[in-house]
Amino acid sequence: MKKLILLTSVLLILMIGCSSENKETNKEMPEGTRKIEVVEHMNGGGYTFIKGNENGNEIWLAVREMPVENGDVYYFKDAMVMSNFESKSLNRTFESILFVGDISKTFESQNNAQGTEMPQMANSAEGHTKPQVEASNVNVTPLEDGMTVEVINKDKKALFGKKVKIRGVVTKYNSGIMGKNWIHLQDGTSYENSVDITVTSDQPTKLGATIVIEGTVAIDKDFGSGYFYDVIIENATITEEAKS
Repeated sequence: MKKLILLTSVLLILMIGCSSENKETNKEMPEGTRKIEVVEHMNGGGYTFIKGNENGNEIWLAVREMPVENGDVYYFKDAMVMSNFESKSLNRTFESILFVGDISKTFESQNNAQGTEMPQMANSAEGHTKPQVEASNVNVTPLEDGMTVEVINKDKKALFGKKVKIRGVVTKYNSGIMGKNWIHLQDGTSYENSVDITVTSDQPTKLGATIVIEGTVAIDKDFGSGYFYDVIIENATITEEAKS
């Protein structure tokens, strides 16, 4: 009798466990979410590079440096594909790699996870959305021979292909993405919902610095995976830098 009760209890436990497992398995991932299992990983230049197995296919990801173990399973959505990306810190060129914005071990909390901060998206006629950027408390004296955030955003079509100068405060800075440093400048001016301007440069800078840059205005730049800029200043030279 005792053996029968014990056997019944074990079967009930197994049935409950299987039921719970099936519920987890049956959960559907949100649309656009991708899943990988870590096969290999390495750190360099402030990033963690992950070789993952996605449905039997090998892919490489780059995220902000974080603890990772082989065999871990991660979920992600936002990513930007880079071809022939050279990592100087690893002395290695990746034929194809995804720079991932958010990554998490559970797809339910994936959107709130910390990861690589991607270059800011901008809006376009193709349905891309521009996230709201908060205006920083900055008030920069414009250059006599330069532009402002307001003017560049307002007159972007007329300025397309032309070199411009602007003085501003670095309110966001990401280095070494696509072989460039990505700088977000604010000067206290704005146009409609745009309070900053994005700049790419080979030269380094730092968050909070007041700089003067000179570069070429480009518009409607699509870097893939939804990363579209209605206006951006490219290949800029930092001609002046001071503590803000």
